[in-house]
Amino acid sequence: MAFDIDMIKKVYGRMSERVDKAREVVGHPLTLSEKILYSHLWNGNATTAFTRGKDYVDFAPDRIALQDATAQMALLQFMQAGKKKVAVPTTTHCDHLIQAKNGASMDLQTALNTSNEVFNFLESVSNKYGLGFWKPGAGIIHQEVLENYAFPGGMMIGTDSHTVNAGGLGMVAIGVGGADAVDVMAGMAWELKFPKLIGVRLTGKLSGWTAPKDVILKVAEILTVKGGTGAIVEYFGPGALSMSCTGKGTICNMGAEIGATTSTFGYDESMERYLKATERADVAEAANEIKDYLTADPEVYANPEQYFDQLIDINLSELGPLLNGPFTPDLSTNVGSEMTEKATANDWPLKVEWGLIGSCTNSSYEDLSRASSIAQQALDKGLKTKSQFGINPGSEQVRYTAERDGILQVFEKLDATIFTNACGPCIGQWARYKDPQNAPKNSIVHSFNRNFAKRADGNPNTHAFVASPELTAAIAIAGRLDFNPITDSLVSESGEEVMLDEPTGWELPPKGFDVKDNGYLEPVEDGSSIEIKVNPDSERLELLTAFKPIGNEIKGAKLLIKAFGKCTTDHISMAGPWLRFRGHLDNISNNTLIGAVNAFNKKTNFVKSQISGEYGGVPDTQRGYKAAGIYTVVVGDHNYGEGSSREHAAMQPRHLGVAAVIVKSFARIHETNLKKQGMLGLTFANENDYDLIQEDDTFNFLDLNEFSEGKPLTIEVDHADGSNDIIKVNHTYNEAQIEWFREGSALNLIKKQNA
Repeated sequence: MAFDIDMIKKVYGRMSERVDKAREVVGHPLTLSEKILYSHLWNGNATTAFTRGKDYVDFAPDRIALQDATAQMALLQFMQAGKKKVAVPTTTHCDHLIQAKNGASMDLQTALNTSNEVFNFLESVSNKYGLGFWKPGAGIIHQEVLENYAFPGGMMIGTDSHTVNAGGLGMVAIGVGGADAVDVMAGMAWELKFPKLIGVRLTGKLSGWTAPKDVILKVAEILTVKGGTGAIVEYFGPGALSMSCTGKGTICNMGAEIGATTSTFGYDESMERYLKATERADVAEAANEIKDYLTADPEVYANPEQYFDQLIDINLSELGPLLNGPFTPDLSTNVGSEMTEKATANDWPLKVEWGLIGSCTNSSYEDLSRASSIAQQALDKGLKTKSQFGINPGSEQVRYTAERDGILQVFEKLDATIFTNACGPCIGQWARYKDPQNAPKNSIVHSFNRNFAKRADGNPNTHAFVASPELTAAIAIAGRLDFNPITDSLVSESGEEVMLDEPTGWELPPKGFDVKDNGYLEPVEDGSSIEIKVNPDSERLELLTAFKPIGNEIKGAKLLIKAFGKCTTDHISMAGPWLRFRGHLDNISNNTLIGAVNAFNKKTNFVKSQISGEYGGVPDTQRGYKAAGIYTVVVGDHNYGEGSSREHAAMQPRHLGVAAVIVKSFARIHETNLKKQGMLGLTFANENDYDLIQEDDTFNFLDLNEFSEGKPLTIEVDHADGSNDIIKVNHTYNEAQIEWFREGSALNLIKKQNA
């Protein structure tokens, strides 16, 4: 039986009424995304038709998921909210703090030894406040959600940008910062700008070497890393119906890489099969009773151009296997000769050092079985693998079942390292080098979702390429980036030329799923007697102190850094070895913006202090400004804050005294995180004003006392030569969000209201 089945039945019980009312109010047939959104309005039945991309709307999500790296800060904030128990079903998943190095058992034990303080804190807080707890080694948050919690037509939020994975089971699942999750855990509405809608019509059918991963790699090529910003991507058509549920999850998962609010598919037989295989027949039966409400109205898919803001057509029968990268997940290349040409022209290393399979994107039973079919061919045909293999199963249930069925043993015969059921290299938790900064130039291929510089192993010279698990396996065996398994042969140990056959696999385990210990701990009914202790001398955990309001007058603020080009949350608050400080705001603030490129010298972590005139690291320079009581401003380029949902990228600058971030454009989650922490997230009214900003600039906000919804702000920028420029900046704050700014943070307002 499913977790929270009563809650799910309650959602289904009101869905027909709410959708029917929304259809009446909107005045036209509804997409699946609209049905889910309108059926989860905080105020109940719809009374108005919302304008996509403009109106802020209050929603009531059904559940929340937290991963250990972000859960620390989210739960530290929740502890201040004055609530005895979470208001909606919530779970904590320990998957980020386990470093891949030697293999599953050794790595897990190392994590328990080094991060036990954090795991114990998360377990006790979860137990006290009624959160389900998934122990270290239980699996990756998004695979566990798909296996246990996701349900068609539901709405959930999670403190990880790849929460969108649950769209594979027909949810609207959205990545958020911890402060957003705290709102919902505290029983308050969750606010979101009503998304625009992008439709992707899939025709034809996948075959041969082409996998669901290639669909999202193609969409990333079309939309780029910011093309989905502010939109839900809804997939439909006969091609969608022919795909597995976990394949749909892969596509939705990597939608985070195009900036999409989320992605989803309508309920179909593949989802029903998956629900029943994962012992949730009760959910499938309930969904079948209202299945017309769990997909778009027929008129929408018949004439999609009338109902979506943008329509993309992809014929799966014509789609081939792709490799995306390096250094960005939207640079797409066809396998084979096109890669040879691109790699040669750009000096990408053609030799592949590692092939990595797994992560929250591609770690299902189907993924592992298809990849293992390629690995088995290497054994059968006498091929010696040219690259190293690493495997991260998605959950203990997947791992146990795959081991029972002999799938993992195939990889082990090729000397693959089976890592823990955890994120590992996908998030930089990979002890590949002792000195990553000075490691050699090389290429790796993986089935993960992100491939920014230094993402996997900390080495800025690692060229990471994203592919399907089966293509990753083939390229790892061949050892060459430009290997095309469709046309190219390999030479066996006996000197014979052999070809790899097309991958085969199972959508679901033929013998069913099995597991001995899934790693789940149910919270006690009454946790009021549980005491949460944090050692004041801990370097891993630190109780939070409320932020003070910045105020209505910012004069004499100094430029901290003008970031050049791509500035993701990894650049603002790196992961990897810094994950250990995710529960200690002051300690992790020592990595603030150390990956951002300074526009004036093109160096990282090297900025000028206007106090001393000397150059130094960004955090040290900023601490100097803070000690002197001087606010600072960060300036950035397009899609600033792209990537992870980590609110540390907003909390750290706020903690250190940054008052405003002014950019050409924001990634959605990061902009919201800045607002939640009581900062100013602003965009240049004229993008070219970015070019006016000089290294020794001072910022005076001239009309901040008139801060109001829809009204641009005016800033005087004083230059070192005595000249100045007056610039206009826009914002998307509504009156409620302006109140967050005035109170110092959204959490301050929650505490005030609860008091």
